[in-house]
Amino acid sequence: MAVRELRYFGDPVLKTVCDPVLKFDKGTESLVNDLLDTVDKPGRAGLAAPQIGVGLRAFSYNVHGQIGYVLNPEIVELSEETHEIDEGCLSVPELWFPTTRAKHAVVRGVDLRNEPVTVQGKDVMAQCLQHETDHLDGLLYLDRLAAERKKQALRQARGKDWFWNR
Repeated sequence: MAVRELRYFGDPVLKTVCDPVLKFDKGTESLVNDLLDTVDKPGRAGLAAPQIGVGLRAFSYNVHGQIGYVLNPEIVELSEETHEIDEGCLSVPELWFPTTRAKHAVVRGVDLRNEPVTVQGKDVMAQCLQHETDHLDGLLYLDRLAAERKKQALRQARGKDWFWNR
């Protein structure tokens, strides 16, 4: 168990579609523990495996005291009702942009015993579930921004010293 170093925008692992978790062994348990330890810091709502350099479908969450993880998550339901909500990302630090997200989301996946789990939430939890699942599909929240806002965000990101490909 450890707090892992984060990967930042520009790192190819963040733009790669993740492989499913196929082994439910000590290595997977270690990954889950690292995800839980790394998300358990103030200001962190969620963390996907690629954000710590691992290309597997796994994420952890820490929203309003609700802490957990999901392996092989898939979004199975999104409300038709959406809202524009400020969004940031541990892999794109210091930048926040209004992003359109469904107000309610449901994710299904499995736990470390390969048993089914369902996580659902509204508002911030819904945003977290959508955001972390996007990471597993090789998407950053910046990819969901309107064209002009996305250009502005990319320009700002490239000017930061954490930008990976300097």
